[in-house]
Amino acid sequence: MTERTVEEHVVSDPAGGPYAITTGPDSALWFTLVHSGRIGRFVPGREPIHHQLDPDSGPSVICTGPDGAVWFTQYRAHRIGRITTAGEVTEFPLPTARCGPFGIAVGPDGALWFTETAADRIGRITPQGSVTEYPLSRTGAFPSGLAADQDAMWFTMNQAGAIGRITMDGRITVHELPTEGAAPVGITVAPDGTVWFTEIGAGQIGCRTPDGRITEYPLPDRSSRPHALTTDAHGTVWFTEWGANRIGSVTGDGVITVYGLPTPGSEPHGITVGPDGAVWTALETGALARLAPTAALAETTGSAVPTEKRHLS
Repeated sequence: MTERTVEEHVVSDPAGGPYAITTGPDSALWFTLVHSGRIGRFVPGREPIHHQLDPDSGPSVICTGPDGAVWFTQYRAHRIGRITTAGEVTEFPLPTARCGPFGIAVGPDGALWFTETAADRIGRITPQGSVTEYPLSRTGAFPSGLAADQDAMWFTMNQAGAIGRITMDGRITVHELPTEGAAPVGITVAPDGTVWFTEIGAGQIGCRTPDGRITEYPLPDRSSRPHALTTDAHGTVWFTEWGANRIGSVTGDGVITVYGLPTPGSEPHGITVGPDGAVWTALETGALARLAPTAALAETTGSAVPTEKRHLS
């Protein structure tokens, strides 16, 4: 395999805590700083810009909205935030106290949908700030990640060992996972309609095809704590291994490849496809890492071959 490199761009001190990342409407990378209560903006070759929120607000997941702004959850402040590309911040309190909003994504209806981890609800907020909440059918489910399909939203139920689907009129369907203690977190929907998710408790990547078949792919390191994931333009799913300092990919036919990050203990969390077509991930220790569109990462040096590759049927 041709040698490749990974670039790391320092965007904060280690106490800042880059956590989630998205490509903004201005073709910049926007990211949350979960520990310091800031939203960051980064363009390679320029200094990062930070926008300060309440330091204890816990900004978590971030996405580009339907209105030309960037939206994010504030896990500890129990609010939904909106920031324009010029840095103007608006915050929306939620009806349910101490609900712990986490995942957020734009729905096919043009609204923002989000999970309420501590309240067992799925929320919906319009760009104008009108909020609706839909309760789940079970308590203690801890709904976490969220992703849009063509006509619905899919979400993980971290403590229930399941994934759920909610239609635009609020009808919820729950799909149990085969592995006990899977603890799904991140979720994404591929172009073919396959729903992919991480199983942080089982060290697996799971998927559900449109016909309802669920498949789970064990990772080479079952203790790697897979966390977030995204889909690139080719349908390849990329994920972070928070507990193993690696990034991985899985193709639609089950080929898994994992790559070590060059900086030990960098704690990769959020991951996205950048405006340049590369895969970018937020490292909680203070940097953003970039993989070229066909990049591979070395286990320790940042250049060379994958750590391990396997095909799982």
